[in-house]
Amino acid sequence: MVSRQTVESWIALYERAWRTEGTGLLSALFSEDASYRMSPYEDPAVGPAAIGELWEREREGPDEEFEISHELVAVEADTAVVRVAVEYGRGTVYRDLWIVRFAGDGRCAEFEEWPFWPEKPIVSDQGESR
Repeated sequence: MVSRQTVESWIALYERAWRTEGTGLLSALFSEDASYRMSPYEDPAVGPAAIGELWEREREGPDEEFEISHELVAVEADTAVVRVAVEYGRGTVYRDLWIVRFAGDGRCAEFEEWPFWPEKPIVSDQGESR
């Protein structure tokens, strides 16, 4: 059973890790066999080393300008759902849903994003853009 406070603390560490040079904090965030999906249709990166490679490809570095806000939508047993908004210094606002399943030690065992970028089409279940 994960608490709302555990999830809030984990989110704060996630942001700190994203803003920190290197990937040393990832082992505090993710279990050894954690999976990390950047979208529900992507193959996951598995383990802190693979997640670290993904992070280094995706972020601009510790000086990247952005503000993040979040709302903890739900916590049930070992899983949390978080609504996230990221406003980048270049003016782009990104919306995201995170589904985070926690291991017994409070680290993340499964992380899945449902990203939404402005001006990108929403794809229906028939594969057609709306």
